[in-house]
Amino acid sequence: MAEIINLRQARKSKQRKDAADAAAANRAKHGVTKAQRALAAGVAARTDRLLNGAKRETD
Repeated sequence: MAEIINLRQARKSKQRKDAADAAAANRAKHGVTKAQRALAAGVAARTDRLLNGAKRETD
């Protein structure tokens, strides 16, 4: 005998799964998190400071 399922719950479950899959695809497509952007900006700023500190002065 087949298992009885609630079609409304099955439909909603499928919609949630599809939405989660679409969200994951969008995250992969649209880039990095805010924390990763902040980290990259911090590394770039530190590199700029180090390079500017090592420049020779020209008179």
